[in-house]
Amino acid sequence: MAMAFDARDDLSDEDLLTLYGQGDVAAARVLTLRLTPLAYRVALRMLNDAAEAEDVAQEAMLRLWRQAPDWQRGTAQVSTWLYRVATNLATDRLRRRRSVGLDEIPEPADDDPGAVGRMIEHDRQQALQHALMQLPERQRTAVVLRHIEGLANPEIAEVMGVGVEAVESLIARGKRALKSALSGRREELGYGDG
Repeated sequence: MAMAFDARDDLSDEDLLTLYGQGDVAAARVLTLRLTPLAYRVALRMLNDAAEAEDVAQEAMLRLWRQAPDWQRGTAQVSTWLYRVATNLATDRLRRRRSVGLDEIPEPADDDPGAVGRMIEHDRQQALQHALMQLPERQRTAVVLRHIEGLANPEIAEVMGVGVEAVESLIARGKRALKSALSGRREELGYGDG
């Protein structure tokens, strides 16, 4: 069943948030469909746990709804604000996990036995996710926001509350660490000669 087009679909995030702040519930629906996947993806990459990522995305959206009536137009992009909240919530969860120990958290199960290509891609994603989880939190956040979410360095700087130079340094160090962690696995992951 196809969803009907809503004129609000063409509005900016900021316009939708302003409308919601004025009581337009339909604007919230459009913004929820647009932004929840962003918060979920970044939380999933940081936490490596789908259930926790869903919780983070929901909490980030709830905070956005609470912010709507007081939103200051032009101060920040709504998506940048949401990325910042989601990364902070995910970081808080990671800190709480430390008492459990990251090595004790089970890897997510893969119940989908696909074709060989799909298995290779799955192995690559798992290897990347494992390597990402080994990075220090700030490097991981910078790398995820830049290379997985596609944010520009100034946006990442705003999300993380640091300067652009610090973002560049975090990304460079994170990429070097990822390359080092994955370098011995090129052949195993189907990239040819090691």
